[in-house]
Amino acid sequence: MARRRQIYEGKAKILYEGPEPGTIIQYFKDDATAFNAQKKGQIAGKGVLNNRISEHIFTNLAAIGVPTHFMRRLNMREQLVRQVEIVPIEVVVRNVAAGTLTKRLGIEEGTQLPRTIIEYYYKDDALGDPLIADEHIACFGWASQEEMNDIADMAIRVNDFMSGMFAAIGIRLVDFKLEFGRIWENDYSRVILADEISPDSCRLWDIKSNKKLDKDRFRQDLGEEAEAYQEVARRLGLLNGESEGEEGAVLDFDSAKKKRDGQ
Repeated sequence: MARRRQIYEGKAKILYEGPEPGTIIQYFKDDATAFNAQKKGQIAGKGVLNNRISEHIFTNLAAIGVPTHFMRRLNMREQLVRQVEIVPIEVVVRNVAAGTLTKRLGIEEGTQLPRTIIEYYYKDDALGDPLIADEHIACFGWASQEEMNDIADMAIRVNDFMSGMFAAIGIRLVDFKLEFGRIWENDYSRVILADEISPDSCRLWDIKSNKKLDKDRFRQDLGEEAEAYQEVARRLGLLNGESEGEEGAVLDFDSAKKKRDGQ
């Protein structure tokens, strides 16, 4: 078997050249980072869970007309996606005060915001992904006004869909990060949803207890990180007791744990 060519390795994923032109294989790692990679560790099984959760969300978003780079899941840790030119802007959608918003503005964590806020951050690890305004985006040509209109519209639509999806399983969608990429069709470019949507990129709290079911458990040393990710997948109906191996990508974590413990 020919060795695949690695294109890029990030904090949580590795990108490989896809089997066909214009495709990429996205591999999900167990690595966890926080505070611009100043804190590093691993969450057992995170890559498997994020792959499955992201597939589920992207598939449902495509069904309501949101264009995405997702094509299909290949196995437990990999999915095939369309190759895009990433727009160098991270889009953060906030419904509840948490994270840097509470620090910047002195708002108590957990405060319901009067309206949804969309924030933009410049994608540059060396600069710490600074908060930017629309004027910066226009001035430096990071995206056109038409692209930003499409991005904002998609961000709101994604928020509406995911808020309802998670509320139905007893989870509060506090905030989340999105990334977008450009594709070209007949010499015309458009933006589509890219990257991933998972507990790595969302803040998810249990509606009744406010228990955090996302990467904040790693950031804040709360423990039980893997269990939190599993709980999100379980409530979404993605852990159904089937253990299909590397090609099936539905992992029975309880059975796997028993085997590992020799039970």
